[in-house]
Amino acid sequence: MRQKRLSLVILSSLILSPFVKAQTDSTPQPVTIVPGSNNYNLLYQVQPKKNSTSAVSEVFTPDLIKTNTPTFGGWLAGRVAGLHAFQTSGEPGNDDYSFLLRGQAPMVLIDGTPQSFPSINPEQIESITILKDAVATAMLGMRGGNGAILITTKKGSRNGQHIEASVQHGVQMPTQLPKFVNAYKYATLYNEALANDGLAPLYSQSDLAAYQNGSDPKEHPDVNWQKQVLKNTAPFSRYDVSISGGNLNTRYFVNLDYLHQGGLFKKEGFNTYNTNADYKRYILRSNVQVNLNKFISSSLNLFGRIQNTNQPGANTASIFTNFFNTPNNAYPVLNSDGSLGGNADYLTNIYAQSVLTGYRPSYERDFKVDLNVRGNLDVIAKGLWVKVLGAVNAYQRESTNRSKTFAVFKETTDNAGHPMYTKYGIAGDMVNTITINSQNRLFYTEFSMGYSKEFNGASHLDAIVVASNDNRMVNSELPFNYSGISAKVSYSHNDKYLFEATAGYNGTERFPKSKRYGLFPAVGLGWNIARENFVKNNVEWLNDLKLRVSGGRTGNANVGYYDYYQYYVTGDGYGFGNTIPPAAQTVTLQQGSLANPHITWEKADKISAGLEATLFNRALTFSVDYFNDKYFDLVQTPASGSSMLGTAYAQQNIGTNRYKGLELQATWQREKDGFHYFIAPNVTVLKNKVEYMAEPAWPYSYMAQTGKPVGQAYGYVADGLFNSKDEITAHAFQGNNIVPGDIRYKDLNNDGIIDGFDQQPIGNQQPFVFYGANAGIGYKGLNLTMLWQGAHNRDVQLTGYRAFQNNGKGQAMEMHENRWTPGNNNAGYPRLWVGNNPNNMVTSSYWIRSGNFLRLKNIELGYAIPQKLLPRLKVDQVRFFINATNLVTISKLNDSNIDPENTTGVYPIMKTCTAGVTIKL
Repeated sequence: MRQKRLSLVILSSLILSPFVKAQTDSTPQPVTIVPGSNNYNLLYQVQPKKNSTSAVSEVFTPDLIKTNTPTFGGWLAGRVAGLHAFQTSGEPGNDDYSFLLRGQAPMVLIDGTPQSFPSINPEQIESITILKDAVATAMLGMRGGNGAILITTKKGSRNGQHIEASVQHGVQMPTQLPKFVNAYKYATLYNEALANDGLAPLYSQSDLAAYQNGSDPKEHPDVNWQKQVLKNTAPFSRYDVSISGGNLNTRYFVNLDYLHQGGLFKKEGFNTYNTNADYKRYILRSNVQVNLNKFISSSLNLFGRIQNTNQPGANTASIFTNFFNTPNNAYPVLNSDGSLGGNADYLTNIYAQSVLTGYRPSYERDFKVDLNVRGNLDVIAKGLWVKVLGAVNAYQRESTNRSKTFAVFKETTDNAGHPMYTKYGIAGDMVNTITINSQNRLFYTEFSMGYSKEFNGASHLDAIVVASNDNRMVNSELPFNYSGISAKVSYSHNDKYLFEATAGYNGTERFPKSKRYGLFPAVGLGWNIARENFVKNNVEWLNDLKLRVSGGRTGNANVGYYDYYQYYVTGDGYGFGNTIPPAAQTVTLQQGSLANPHITWEKADKISAGLEATLFNRALTFSVDYFNDKYFDLVQTPASGSSMLGTAYAQQNIGTNRYKGLELQATWQREKDGFHYFIAPNVTVLKNKVEYMAEPAWPYSYMAQTGKPVGQAYGYVADGLFNSKDEITAHAFQGNNIVPGDIRYKDLNNDGIIDGFDQQPIGNQQPFVFYGANAGIGYKGLNLTMLWQGAHNRDVQLTGYRAFQNNGKGQAMEMHENRWTPGNNNAGYPRLWVGNNPNNMVTSSYWIRSGNFLRLKNIELGYAIPQKLLPRLKVDQVRFFINATNLVTISKLNDSNIDPENTTGVYPIMKTCTAGVTIKL
């Protein structure tokens, strides 16, 4: 056995010897350019990385502050293997990111308590830890099945007071905006669509000429509505101040942050109030730690946040929707007499929506207090401690409606040439109502006890037991609790052989008594190969090499709202005696959704294996992880029931999904004579499958969802476009009104009819791949960093980008100019139509496009004034920087002016370009 080990070492040395020699002959010594730590911030404890068997990743403040976004999801995009963060809107105050960890929506904790504040500032954060496998999250019990994100905030230091201030200003601009055609092209395309439908043209040649030459802007307007109401850029600014310090007995960290994110809407000077869509945020963080005596310490963490958002009275979403619903020739902005343009088909003048409908401010407040007391019980047993923690959080969101309505006028001319106006709508007074949209309260209590002991300087034991209760009150719902106990034992021998066992036992009253609590165990094993003498004494270039494997069961509460309890709801009224509907009727009760007395939590059995390595005097680090997670007892509604039941079927634990994949993360960093560089790529390959779901007994196997990817789109399979009537006649029957230029579908069951039995999975079924690369280069005080983020094997549906939507009254876009015509058979869009088209508008593969993209998520150029000049300025550091977020996006959708992450036409994702300065005292 020893001979085999030696042979392995000699072989690996021979393979790598040329590279190793190049490293050992060079003079520079590797330094830590990429932020990192020797310890992990885990649930309820801090653990040395070398002794961890968990699949864990961490991101630190220096990386977080580089991406300009109000929410922490944006900071993580592209930085961590296994975590896919994505953004669908750039609306100020509503531009939060969503993220999936190994395919699931993870739980978020801040300083150990289950509470998420998506919109916070990075300067208050020490690290964000991504907990991926069962060992890392089993202590969360039925709340750990989806993984977890643990945010740890900063604490003070014992080496005097430090002040850090940062100021940045800049602008934001859309990554993409849809490009609509002008009035002349619209009218031309509209006439063509009518002809395709067998109808007479709407616009005459004189109409077309007027649109083309702009000779009659009142009767033949050509209004670019985006230019009319949107600015090219919006302001962005942020100010942050931190004060930290302490001594042997007291430490403190205080942070103040202000952010302003302006909106894209233009404003008018005649308004005395703000009609733009913008966002302002104020944050206070105070963390204080005190040693009361040599046995007892305490910490008090305070967090306060105020968020103010605003939007026009017509609301932001409505305005952006009307860009698609309103062509350039719909009506003029203003009529000859200054009244608002409009008509019976278009009652919502977009200009008026943006500046004449009042405004809708909203106000959000959060306040959180964490207080813990820790006791050192070395007098009883060395390494023994206890801790008590209590946390209170209150959140409220209220919206004020100060909107008003307006009237529009259709301008025409009488026989004498005088203007005439037809009024539509009513100009109403401003309303003034306040609504509490959301009100949540949390009271979290925790008791923990831990023990740490070292045996003969070779073995180390850590044990912790935690009892907790999380009481939540959400809006008008009944309060409920998550309560239970959990424990973890970690053992290492010579830092070589690692063992961890952990378990959670918890539950909630949202489940029936017999199904309320569950046990969630997990085990991890690790082997630090580099600590073995046969490696340590023969392979100098290998610093660390660790194999680890873990397995266990975790849960996902997915509690619903007392689904085990049968309830009754108000039903339809009926006439009885003198009660005659609808003026009067007798109120009835009817059975609500069927109860399920056996409903319980969802479960996940997880297996994870990883390899971690550090080489060449810590210049290169990398990790490779494989995971295989089975999620079962998923809550679903049976799809095979009959509607004759008269109410909704009960939710049941019947579904099974599997997620498995591979993660790779690496860092290469070097420094020599003031010159330094690094590159840190990561890539994740994720494959998922529905192993069982409650679905009908389909007549054809290709219709089944079982065995297909989770969330797979289903529809008709497009087979190009019909180019002639002969092709239509020769093909399976698709309907009575099919004409050349319509979409042709495959007859999957060969019955000669295209119907619901010809639908199957459509789009990409390959494993989803997402990746990122963080890189930087610098010389002394000058540095350049960038972060790239990308995704592959990703599909999007472009059903919202069809021509003439809104019942045939909507816009047309530049992409529609490449439509099918008798002379353009290789078109990218079917023949045009007006209004409804049952054949072309069904869900099909024709509307699927590649959503693959590569985005320059962040780039920053910074310069720090040389240290030798700073004593004159009486500061420790002065650094100037320019920064850009979402600056470049490479995607096939660029040709259609669509951002690959924003395919619904809502408020666009924004590029952010800022300049700023950071000063440390």
